[in-house]
Amino acid sequence: MSVRIEFKSNPSEDERLEILEPLRAYNAAKAGDGKSEKFAFFVRDEHTDAVIGGLHGRILYRWLFIELLVVPEQARGQRTGSELMHLAENFARERDCIGVWLDTFDFQAPAFYRKLGYQAFGQLNDYPPGHQRLFFQKRLVP
Repeated sequence: MSVRIEFKSNPSEDERLEILEPLRAYNAAKAGDGKSEKFAFFVRDEHTDAVIGGLHGRILYRWLFIELLVVPEQARGQRTGSELMHLAENFARERDCIGVWLDTFDFQAPAFYRKLGYQAFGQLNDYPPGHQRLFFQKRLVP
């Protein structure tokens, strides 16, 4: 088979999926169906119903990954973040997940995640330069 490599800046989502599909097929052949499921909890403004924050994630191979957690400024200090995390963890338990994992920057919320029982399992230094990207997990089953 003959191949060529082509560069494209800012590929479309469809083009990204063209690359992802063979990887999904390979992973499924080796590890089985990961039973991917996206989910979200929305924080809405009571008056306008506009989305002002929330939690977005995905379950894959019995692990829940928290991709986004945004607590709006006006809701901070009111346990909104903790409530979102507990809702996600309960959702993970309902789906028989092994655990939850996420990443955050050192200037965001590592202390918040530690307080909720999450343990660091990795870090990437100088991402962004002068800071760290931190990876946390919490096992839900022994």
